[in-house]
Amino acid sequence: MTTRFLRRSIRLLVVNPNSSQEMTRGMEEALKGTKTSDETEIYTYTAPAESPASINSGEDVASSYDVVYKNLTSTGELQKYDGVLVACFSAHPLVHKLAHEQGSRGLLAVTGIFEASILASLSLLTTPLSSSATPRTWGIVTTGKFWESHLAAGVSDLLGQDPNSRNVKFAGVESTGLDAGDFHGEMHPAIIRQKLKEATKRLLSTGAVDCVVMGCAGMAGLEETIRDAAIERHGKEAGNRLYIIDGVKAGIGLLEQMVRNKRMFQKQ
Repeated sequence: MTTRFLRRSIRLLVVNPNSSQEMTRGMEEALKGTKTSDETEIYTYTAPAESPASINSGEDVASSYDVVYKNLTSTGELQKYDGVLVACFSAHPLVHKLAHEQGSRGLLAVTGIFEASILASLSLLTTPLSSSATPRTWGIVTTGKFWESHLAAGVSDLLGQDPNSRNVKFAGVESTGLDAGDFHGEMHPAIIRQKLKEATKRLLSTGAVDCVVMGCAGMAGLEETIRDAAIERHGKEAGNRLYIIDGVKAGIGLLEQMVRNKRMFQKQ
């Protein structure tokens, strides 16, 4: 009797580039409810203590990049996986660096939750029945004020759009005034829910919004708060039709398919 190796598993690493174990555990809870192939194995990574506990500014993004890139590359950890998901909702340089160094050589599939959420939203938008109809849109609800301009610029860059021109499918970014760490810190849950609902309603007021993206990995598990805001504004039927995008779930789905595409279409 002879046997031959036919199929190998898919090993994915979800990288939390801040040093908060609580945020990693929150992402793990979201991942437990994410449907993947039986052959897919998911592992999580939390940045070393030198990385910020909460990424709230451009300086925090840069600091987390320096710490995590050095740690991942010096330890050889990346060699254990087929794909890497950077779980920071930002135009994080770690995505671009790893994609250039690892992805361009066919070693790893790499994406971020920011990039994956945009692609998921665009795929779900309803096509207007006529060119004169109101365009269906998607938008982002995020944490602090800094992220409004940062994420809007990131959307334009990813889509290859002139940042000074209007994207009719993008409803924009609304912030809650919270930090990422607040979602797993000492702030009362009722305050978090109220601020999240207020930001969601502002976004929904911009027009025909089909998709709301949760613009922070720390928001994992708060989908129903966003849906409650949609129901309060538009009624139960319309509110229940709203797509609410969790970037970690979107990222895993996209990354899993990216690995399959590399194996299927690239010379092995």
